[in-house]
Amino acid sequence: MIIIIASISTASAASPDEIIAICTEHSVRSRAEPGCISHGIHVDCEDPSRLFFYEEWQDDAAVAVHFAVAESREFVKRLTALVGERPKIRIYRADPASMAGLS
Repeated sequence: MIIIIASISTASAASPDEIIAICTEHSVRSRAEPGCISHGIHVDCEDPSRLFFYEEWQDDAAVAVHFAVAESREFVKRLTALVGERPKIRIYRADPASMAGLS
């Protein structure tokens, strides 16, 4: 599984409501893509001007397709224009772990 974590600050943005709207639209669309396990946008409880993306993808191929989708590229362009910087993105490979023996 591939996990993508991204964040962006809306502190300097003129229209945070528009940013949340396009982020939500992007998440909903992304969840319909093949290989998407989960895709969500969240507001940071400690810093409400920070938006946090958490995504789980089946494999590298699904992530490659997601980043190649025209709507994904357009989303990043629109978000960057509204906020003034690109989202900070980190990508990880993960294998499910058992909770057995951890308590």
